[in-house]
Amino acid sequence: MPAVTVDDLTALPRVSTPGLADVVRPVLGVTTAPRGFEGEGFPVHRAFAGVDLAALDPFVHLDQMGEVNYAPGEPKGTPWHPHRGFETVTYMIDGVMDHQDSHGGGGSITNGDTQWMTAGSGLLHIETPPGWLVAAGGLFHGVQLWVNLPRDQKWVSPRYQDLRSSQLGLVATADAGALVRIIAGEVGGHTGPGSTHTPMSMVHASLEPGARLDLPWQVDFNALVYVLAGSGWVGLDRRPLHAGQLAVLGTGDFVSLGAADRQDDRTSTMEVLVLGGRPIREPVAWGGPFVMNTKAEVLQAFEDFNKGRMGQVPVVHGLSNEVVEG
Repeated sequence: MPAVTVDDLTALPRVSTPGLADVVRPVLGVTTAPRGFEGEGFPVHRAFAGVDLAALDPFVHLDQMGEVNYAPGEPKGTPWHPHRGFETVTYMIDGVMDHQDSHGGGGSITNGDTQWMTAGSGLLHIETPPGWLVAAGGLFHGVQLWVNLPRDQKWVSPRYQDLRSSQLGLVATADAGALVRIIAGEVGGHTGPGSTHTPMSMVHASLEPGARLDLPWQVDFNALVYVLAGSGWVGLDRRPLHAGQLAVLGTGDFVSLGAADRQDDRTSTMEVLVLGGRPIREPVAWGGPFVMNTKAEVLQAFEDFNKGRMGQVPVVHGLSNEVVEG
């Protein structure tokens, strides 16, 4: 169950319904995310694995972190590591994550909060569960999205946005069957709090069993639908889609999806992430924690990191000072 809920969806603004001439975005393909481990060993689903980068542009990477209910002593994070050339968006659906970077940014996010870190010219950062969560255990579920930066913005100064759950744009469908949380961008005249270098929209929606969501979508954006939990369908032909699957959509005016009449024992709703942005259409050279335009720029990033040009690790009680490259 997502932490951000609304008791009375009928009190929310409504998502605009499509017009007669509006076109449903077709489904170009569906992939299933493989499972893996990140950082010091927390479980993830690699949502974009096997998908052509051209179809993802302006995004390059998406991990669903968890959902896992840790026992005491089990919660894990990442050691200090570098980034350059893109933005990381960490959205906590349930649980708590602490963040700190070498430019002084950071804080703690929990239950619907988002950390938006623009790595830009380069920095070091760390993500870790707070000590009390490590000791007590608990629920951990979130996503981390990597948003590419265009060539002329890859060297911007690092920036950190701390987006609280209370800032989310909240709207509902006309029949109050779906709650839509707008994290960034504009959807049907409603906006989220995230300020982006690359024009994009990011939405987390919860659909009741049997509910349908027709979501207006900017025509020059691409569109991706990833199922966090539950099952349902997407597109005019109602292509089946379940937890851990990503649908890549074609062009059109709105995204159409719906929840199955019966959900599984783990969830009462279908939980989906809808993403889209204006494609950058530039060469992508990706090496570990660096997303640049050429291989030479990636090699330069590794050299700059190894020579300490991306900053120094602050001395902070309780956080590891070990730095890794990934």
